[in-house]
Parts: sequence; C-alpha cells; structure tokens
Amino acid sequence: MKTVLITGASSGIGKETAYVYAKNNYNLILSARRKEKLEEIKKEIEEKYKVNVAVFALDLSKLESVEQLYGKIKEANLTVDILINNAGFGINGFFKDIDMKQEESMLILNIISLTKLTKLFVKDMLETQSGHIINIASTAAFQGIPKFASYAASKSYVLNFSEAIAQELKTDNIKVSVINPGATKSEFAESAGFKGNTFNKAPSSKELAEFIYNSMKKGKLSAIHGFKNKIMAFSTRLTPRNLLVKIAGKMMK
Repeated sequence: MKTVLITGASSGIGKETAYVYAKNNYNLILSARRKEKLEEIKKEIEEKYKVNVAVFALDLSKLESVEQLYGKIKEANLTVDILINNAGFGINGFFKDIDMKQEESMLILNIISLTKLTKLFVKDMLETQSGHIINIASTAAFQGIPKFASYAASKSYVLNFSEAIAQELKTDNIKVSVINPGATKSEFAESAGFKGNTFNKAPSSKELAEFIYNSMKKGKLSAIHGFKNKIMAFSTRLTPRNLLVKIAGKMMK
C-alpha cells in the first residue's frame, strides 16, 4: 500500500485530499500547524477507511520546520511514495501596505518550504526510481495580479519550477504534476483577507481534492481546474501582458 504525504492538511483542500486518498486505499502522513485538527482527521479516517495515518504538527512557514518534518518521517520509518505540497496562503492588499514579516512567511511557505520538501523526497525517490510529486499552484500563476502581487508571483514560481523538474526527472521514473485551482471554498479566502461574496460560487475543496487525485491517476503534468479557468489560462498566451494585469486588477475589486 502506498503512502502519501500531504502538507496543509488540517483544513480545506489539504483535508479533503486526505479523505480522497484514504478512500482510495492510501496510507497518509498529514502535516499542518494545528495538532488538534490533525488528530481529529486521523481518528475519523482510520475508523472509516482502515488505513494508517501519521500526523506531524509543524509550521512550514518557519525555515527549520522542513528538516524537522523530514527527520520525524524518517525516525518513524515511513516511506513517502507521493508528496502533495499543498500548504500555502495568500495576502490580499496593496504591496506597500502589507507587513513584510507576514509576506516573508508566505514566501517561505509557498516557495522555500515547497522546494526543500521536493528536494529531500526526490532524493529518496531516486533510490527507488519511483514516486510522484504533486505541487499546488494556482490560476494566479498565469499573470501578475495587483493587490495579490507576491502571492501570484509565488504561484508562478511553483508552476514553472514543477514543469521544469518534471522534464528533468522523466528518465528517473519520478512523475511531477502541478495543479492550478481557481477560487475554491476553503479557509484560504478568509486568511487572505477576502470579504463578502467573492468565493460563494466557487467550487468546493472536495471537488478540488477529487480533481487532484484524478489528475494524478491520468499522469497529468499541468492541470487547470474548471473550464472557465482553462480558457483564462489559454488567453494569457494571446493577450498583451500589461492588459492581463489590468484585467486581473479589476477582477480583484
């Protein structure tokens, strides 16, 4: 039975992805900041799906936490067959107004921690010549977005990084997928500072979790969730970049 490591697993997309993989007979390693939430999920999944669930409560926006998580997994003698780098957050606001420490934490989590986890587990996967890395980017990755500048840039990194290493690792039989969701109902909107009805019509985290699993089974490299999002992403190839940024800025209002 294969084991999947999911970061940011205490709520939203990460939590629902854990349930989807458990339903499909995968053992789980779940990581997030909130230990109590992780323990609740562990108990429910083990009772319902009869798979093994290990939980590690760590804040991956802190630089030292990646090595700590990797070390704990090794100490527990666990093997990661699939890594899902889901942990991440965004900040909605003008760049000049956003607190730098908050922005730094976001960039560490969205870029540095994702890269370090990928590096560590790819080294293990090279030994077995097997494995799958799944990175969660965003439709925000396809253009700059005013009032979401650093977040969109961080997801552009995830998209480009994932596509590049996918080509590098092909000959080593290690697969890489990058998932690009649009707006999704989860705690993300609240933590990012969105208010009102912005995400009311967005797909659920459960829908996204099923999409992640199905994209993996199909061996997709880059997968965009939702027909409208696919059209939007394709249009970025044909539209002048300065116009794209203006349109994205209006959408943020």
